[in-house]
Amino acid sequence: MNTISFPKLGLEFNIDPIALHYGNGGIHWYGIIIAVGVVLALLLCSHIYKKHGRDPEQLLDFLIWVLPIGIVGARAYYVIFSWDAYRDDLAEIFRIWNGGLAVYGGILAGLVTALIFCRLKNINFLDFADVAVPGLAVGQCLGRWGNFVNGEAHGGATELLWGMSINGSAPVHPTFLYESLWSFAGILVLLFVLRQRTSGQTFFSYWLWYGIGRFFIEGLRTDSLYTASGLRASQVVAAVSVAVGLAGVILTEIKRHRQRRFEHCTQCEDNFS
Repeated sequence: MNTISFPKLGLEFNIDPIALHYGNGGIHWYGIIIAVGVVLALLLCSHIYKKHGRDPEQLLDFLIWVLPIGIVGARAYYVIFSWDAYRDDLAEIFRIWNGGLAVYGGILAGLVTALIFCRLKNINFLDFADVAVPGLAVGQCLGRWGNFVNGEAHGGATELLWGMSINGSAPVHPTFLYESLWSFAGILVLLFVLRQRTSGQTFFSYWLWYGIGRFFIEGLRTDSLYTASGLRASQVVAAVSVAVGLAGVILTEIKRHRQRRFEHCTQCEDNFS
């Protein structure tokens, strides 16, 4: 049982991380929250897919691929940057119920999976990714509330009004909430960008938006994974995400303007004829 409170707001919650107990374990709220996030993400992406005249069955096929591979990627990322905790007990690597999944690992594994999937199914990757990333943001927005239930993924001490206390600790930054709100705003941004109908722009906008937020939020966290050089791993990945996303947004915007100019010139020629 976790007691999570916001002292200055007068809020307190007593939360059992396990929703349904049986034997020595049970069904955790984290898993339920993730499952709900996956369902809502699929519904949103299917709606967008249909709106663009595509078969949503492709999304179901992709989901079968990406869910297990994403979990493996999230675990591998965490293990790689926490190797000292696993080197003497390799069996612990497979006990994911003890915790230890990294969001960026899952996202990167999902990216590779999408590239392979689109190649095998002869689907334009950027068009597919444009539809998928708003759903990914939905999953992240909801998934972070699993951290709230578990009393984890928080930041350092703070005197701010919304400081969060976990089991009687001094108030800390509720970084799970920061990232959830940032992802929610990202959903709105991505859906707006998607309306521009420029192939790849929504995909690159996701990497730019999430990378910016994650870079600063990660700097507040107390449970970061570190590289051998002492840098926060997720901040390094976030910085690369921002660079790639920004370059992609600029290139797709240039492409959009060139296409509009070409269409305008073609129309002028037709009118002249």
